[in-house]
Amino acid sequence: MNVQNPIDVHAYRRPESVLVVIHTDGGEFLLLERRRPPGFWQSVTGSMEWGESADAAARREVIEETGITQGVLVNLQWTQVYEILPAFGKVHAPGVTLNLEHAFSLRLRGRVPVTLSDTEHVQFRWATDTEALKTVSSSTNRAVIAELRL
Repeated sequence: MNVQNPIDVHAYRRPESVLVVIHTDGGEFLLLERRRPPGFWQSVTGSMEWGESADAAARREVIEETGITQGVLVNLQWTQVYEILPAFGKVHAPGVTLNLEHAFSLRLRGRVPVTLSDTEHVQFRWATDTEALKTVSSSTNRAVIAELRL
C-alpha cells in the first residue's frame, strides 16, 4: 500500500496577495525598488497571511514597507491573476504557479516621509503617472496606476 503524505499548504506562502498603489492628490505615485530581483520597481505589495483579510493585509503591508500610517485606503474591489515569477515561486507549495492579487489605492494629500523596509527595498521615488507607468515592472501594477491617473 502506497500512502502519500498530504502537503500542508499552510507551511508555504499563500498564493494570494495585495497591491497598494500609493498616490497623492497632485498625481504623484510612490514607487519602490525591490532588493530582489534588482531593478524591479513596484507599488506596495505583499502576500496575505493564512486567515488574513485583504484589507488587513493591505494596511499591514503599507506600514511594513513604507511606514506610512495616514491617507485614505480604498479596496478597489478589483482582482487580477498572474503567473508567479520563478524568482518568487520557491516559497509556494509545489505545483502552485498562479497568484490572486487584490488591488487597493492609498490616497495622500501630498508627499509624506517614507521609511523603507531594508530587507525588501533599496530605494523609493515619487513619479508622475507617465513615469510610473514606464517604471513599474508588473503589468498588474501598470493596470491599477492607469485606472488611478488624474
